[in-house]
Amino acid sequence: MSAVLDDRHSLLPGRFEFLMGLYAENYHRLTRLFAPQQLAPGQYVSDVDDRLNVHLSVQERHPYTLELELTYDFVDAHTGRRAPSAQLRMYTDAHVAEALHCHPGRHLWQVLGPFAPAHTVFQHRLQMNGFLARWLEYLAEQGHSVGTLEPFEPRESDRV
Repeated sequence: MSAVLDDRHSLLPGRFEFLMGLYAENYHRLTRLFAPQQLAPGQYVSDVDDRLNVHLSVQERHPYTLELELTYDFVDAHTGRRAPSAQLRMYTDAHVAEALHCHPGRHLWQVLGPFAPAHTVFQHRLQMNGFLARWLEYLAEQGHSVGTLEPFEPRESDRV
């Protein structure tokens, strides 16, 4: 048998490598879409006349990381918060971006429980970051970009 067939695992990335590749893909998609590493902390809105404005909040900026929230302009009737919503962390030195959670106002431990098995956490991270990759691709297809992004000063009624 050939050496390639003898070591078939070397051809396919492991699940961890796949997740890291997804993080890198999300970083590059987010950078091409909105270039958040060039934005000052604050809130921004992208409007492409489809009545689905996208909000990007640059919440914190550190030397090598950015904390972001990406959401649409409509409010979830159950939570009273904008939805869908993704809390993101970009590592500008490593060129990766991960979705920390996609549940408004909740942290991962609140969604999965305080002592979730590693497999459950890993699966959840795959789902969230797969969702983020598809969402970023969809936003680009709809025409959202750095060119459509403008600073946004929320009115009191917009604060959720």
